[in-house]
Amino acid sequence: MINITAHQSNVRQIRPGDSKFNIIDGMMLVPRAGIEISKGCPENYKHIIEQCVNYGWIKPIAHVKDNELFWEELGK
Repeated sequence: MINITAHQSNVRQIRPGDSKFNIIDGMMLVPRAGIEISKGCPENYKHIIEQCVNYGWIKPIAHVKDNELFWEELGK
């Protein structure tokens, strides 16, 4: 007989538009996740990626542990 124990994840996915997606640091509002396109990327690919982001076909997603969010809220 095999025993399987369910595990509850302590990691949350946060997407743009979620209340926790941006980090507020004084006067700065910074997204938790983003994409970076290297300088070596051909221009035509940069434009395609930019267009995909603008249309919402590519979205940044952040993964954050519950305890990080908890401590962040306590610090407010």
